[in-house]
Amino acid sequence: MALTTAQLIVLRDNIAADPAFASVPHNSDGAFLVAAAYNSQAVPDFTVWKSSVSTAECKQAMVWTEFIGRSSGEQAAWTFMLSNGTINPSDANVRQGIQDIFSGPGGATSRVNLVVIAKRLATRAEKLFATGTGSSASPGTMAFEGQLSYQDIQNAWAL
Repeated sequence: MALTTAQLIVLRDNIAADPAFASVPHNSDGAFLVAAAYNSQAVPDFTVWKSSVSTAECKQAMVWTEFIGRSSGEQAAWTFMLSNGTINPSDANVRQGIQDIFSGPGGATSRVNLVVIAKRLATRAEKLFATGTGSSASPGTMAFEGQLSYQDIQNAWAL
């Protein structure tokens, strides 16, 4: 995903504020170095909602006896939710759907398992643009997802 001009400015300012990059040359070698640092896991950890979890992952996380015990409406809703091959847990409506479908004690283990697979640790770049607290209990939501390229760093420096 291409960074917006506003994101490039935030990135530029964040790089400039980090003393570890003060002596890094503003050339392609320096840009590769900075991109690698921003593509590493954020320190401290910053938990985010995934934007995509496959149907296969969801099926592995479910307790099938809990699914069988759901009402026909809940089963139909879950089948519909999985019909595109992935779900997007970063969407609050999807998370609420999981809570509603697997509500009560009869869906507790599936509900917990699905929430666990819906989260991951962010990179430094993803954390920079994310919103939220980033705790495991309250994951952040990403505005940028993926890896920065050396060109992203050079574009930020050029502003």
